Amino acid sequence: MSRVQLALNVADLEVSVAFYSRLFGVEPAKRRPGYANFAISEPPLKLVLIEGEPGQDTRLDHLGVEVASTDQVLAAADRLKDAGLATFEENDTSCCYALQDKVWVHGPGLEPWEVYTVKADAEQMGKSPAADHGPGGCRGGQEGGDGSGAVGVGCGA
Repeated sequence: MSRVQLALNVADLEVSVAFYSRLFGVEPAKRRPGYANFAISEPPLKLVLIEGEPGQDTRLDHLGVEVASTDQVLAAADRLKDAGLATFEENDTSCCYALQDKVWVHGPGLEPWEVYTVKADAEQMGKSPAADHGPGGCRGGQEGGDGSGAVGVGCGA
């Protein structure tokens, strides 16, 4: 099953977890320090909450599409490249307390999108090699990591 992912940076994780639990009628599927995610079946949504700075407004971290397998990630990467989009691929990366394979692109407003699969649980939050570059953790304006020389890709939250 595929589902859309929405990852938000929130000022108060506990208040946010309580709100989204009431909004969607489900408890988080995973809780770790500074992190929670909800696997919502209706509507199909993966909601990720990442604790930010106290007092900050909630802001978009990144968007994504969760797929069932690495083959689907690879197919998405090929489709995105064939469509002329700059991509950045990460394999066996630890992110959001999970081992993942993924491909990243940016939308026209520089919003980072990932197509990813979760391969296993991980004990640490993890970080993309590109996570410390630019707004939202993205390497906006830097060469992509796929060797293509593509510009404007490489987010990893």
